[in-house]
Amino acid sequence: MLPPPDLACSVDPPGLGQLEAVFEALGRVLVVLGDDLRVIRASHTLDTIACHDAAARAVGRHIEELLGSGLFGPDEPIGEALAAGRREEGRRAVLQCPESERLVSVTAAPLPEGVRQHCDPRARFLVVLRPADEEELAAGIAAAPGLLARSPAMLRVVALLDSLHRSDVPVLITGESGTGKEVVARALHARSRRAAGPFVAVNCGALPGELLETELFGHVRGAFTGAVRDRVGRFELARNGTIFLDEIGELPLALQVKLLRVLQDGVYERVGESTPRRLDARIVAATNTDLEGGIRTGTFREDLYYRLRVVPIHLPPLRDRPEDIAPLAIQFVARIGQRDGRALRLSPDTVREMERRPWPGNVRELENALQYATVVCQGQTIQVEDLPPGAGSGAGARSAPPTPPPLDEVSTIRAALEAARWNRVKAAEALGLSRTTLWRRMRELGLA
Repeated sequence: MLPPPDLACSVDPPGLGQLEAVFEALGRVLVVLGDDLRVIRASHTLDTIACHDAAARAVGRHIEELLGSGLFGPDEPIGEALAAGRREEGRRAVLQCPESERLVSVTAAPLPEGVRQHCDPRARFLVVLRPADEEELAAGIAAAPGLLARSPAMLRVVALLDSLHRSDVPVLITGESGTGKEVVARALHARSRRAAGPFVAVNCGALPGELLETELFGHVRGAFTGAVRDRVGRFELARNGTIFLDEIGELPLALQVKLLRVLQDGVYERVGESTPRRLDARIVAATNTDLEGGIRTGTFREDLYYRLRVVPIHLPPLRDRPEDIAPLAIQFVARIGQRDGRALRLSPDTVREMERRPWPGNVRELENALQYATVVCQGQTIQVEDLPPGAGSGAGARSAPPTPPPLDEVSTIRAALEAARWNRVKAAEALGLSRTTLWRRMRELGLA
């Protein structure tokens, strides 16, 4: 048990008690660790950002029980930095609490010797936590261009990507078309120790089997008619990097056998060659099809499925994570505006309308809709009416059909529009409505 703060630390120089007070004033959590990375003390701000009594319950626990694995191991970023006497900052973790999960930004550093001499002698490291949503969540947590997270499901994906940075195990990414599987694969590559190497993407459904085989493995001169020179395959091009096999469910059975050998033995051969070549690339696969269903029907090998699915990552559809729509839309609009030299923004009504729609085409459809909206938008603010007709509506929209308005509202709006010669800006002013609200009511009334 720790001594009281006034005995644990002296006043000059500042001790842990004073440090805690400073960080609490800033809304940060200060966690003090011993040599074994167990919590010696935690500031009471932890109760505020996590759950009741979290600070007291943290004492004596290993830091990984609080923040999860993937950061503090001997070969992991914070663990390595602390062992080398360095500070590590800007990492993210999911704060584990029985009542909830909270994404936090993590900074860790060795405790300065001068402070250690006047504090609890067990103290070796300081960890500072802050809620990641203080700033980042205004536009989402950016894991990579096009990959932002605000929803719990995607925050867990981001945390998993961080935890895989030291591993080369195969990863299988699943999700509907347009959910961003290649974006996640690129983020995984960018966070890995192979980040300096190439990222090579292959669409397994884009080529017939015989062409796909040479595309993947390469061929030697004379291997078949038309093979007038040696060709390097994608596995070889991905050396020291990552090979991304998209639409893996479309891979012919004959090639599934060869890919299984690559995963089992780490070797492959060019077409027409008997000399094995060693694979030096991480394999990441993706599919929007039901591979388990393919196993049952005999179109996909069960042994290959489990070799690929060492680490599964499932991307939920956008309709199941509407919290991510606003940050994604903000990023897309900023990117488009930067490219076109325009300062664009989204009106609150537009954001609410986008969050209401199910987006059956997922992130891809959302981005395409905003591409359209930026073209037709006349000012700097994208309004609901700037979205393409039917964008994101699909079948089974979450919202109920609007209640038919009273007839007097129909006549009132029609009269205002006719008086303004159907100028919606002037009609909205006369009615005391915003232009967006007027347009929405016109659409609901059948006047648009």
